Amino acid sequence: MKTDRIGEKNSHSVNRPLSLGGLRCFEAAARLESFTQAANSLSLTHGAVSRAVRGLEEELGVALFERRHRRVYLTVAGRTLLQASQQAFGILEHSAQTLRQQAQDAPLILSCEPTLLMRWLIPRLPAFQLAYPDINLQLVAGGGQFSFHDGISAAIRRNDFDWGDKLHSVALFNERVGPVCKPEMLRRFVTANGGQPQLSQDAVLLHSATRPDAWRQWAQAQGVALAGRSEQRFDHFYFSLQAAVAGIGIAIGPWQQVRDDVASGLLCAPFGFSSDGSGYCLLTPQEIRPGSALARLADWLQLTACA
Repeated sequence: MKTDRIGEKNSHSVNRPLSLGGLRCFEAAARLESFTQAANSLSLTHGAVSRAVRGLEEELGVALFERRHRRVYLTVAGRTLLQASQQAFGILEHSAQTLRQQAQDAPLILSCEPTLLMRWLIPRLPAFQLAYPDINLQLVAGGGQFSFHDGISAAIRRNDFDWGDKLHSVALFNERVGPVCKPEMLRRFVTANGGQPQLSQDAVLLHSATRPDAWRQWAQAQGVALAGRSEQRFDHFYFSLQAAVAGIGIAIGPWQQVRDDVASGLLCAPFGFSSDGSGYCLLTPQEIRPGSALARLADWLQLTACA
């Protein structure tokens, strides 16, 4: 009685999924009609391709190639499998390209503190779009604690709260602050004492609920007293800065958030800017992959902050 050894060996694995690696080796060898060329195209050895094809033949229980005079020829079964494998790999490649395109087109959602967003980031957004037209960057305002489950890709936050050790952070810039006011109001709010600027008693100190200790911390660092001066309070930090632009009083202004107004002459900074010990970071749920959209955004943010 004639025995089909290949069939016996594989009768227990009829429903076993085929080896994807074996199929890839077979498709290359069949398409190129050469195990050597297939090995070169796949960066494998001739022996590795030969073993993979032999294993595939054993899995299927049929011969896929006829080996004659150091050449290989497809069998009828081989031609059938070549057509099916090329169709399958074509579908896989099309799906992969679709997924890559979807990932590229997906918006990169960046959460940023409102005042920094309005006064620093948005004015520089056209430059980012010009440099990276392939990145769909969407901006949302937010401060303090947040969740990446809300669809946020990354967040810019001041390190004045504990965000734990599960987030990845990239330092963007150190915070530098100083009093700012409308140039026309400088003579009323600031006097010169021995050539050094000094807050006058007529200075109206502008406070905000979001940074209630800004003036106290600055005065403590400078060794000056604030008692006896008028005050006005606002719910949001950007209101206090806008009030300074309007000439209502003098506010503590972070450099990044007032630099454009200082450059244009809308505000002046008679005391300059000094570090307050805090800084801004870009927070992401995991380490940023080199070359990714997030990596390019992080690099751009760092360069822009230093410009």
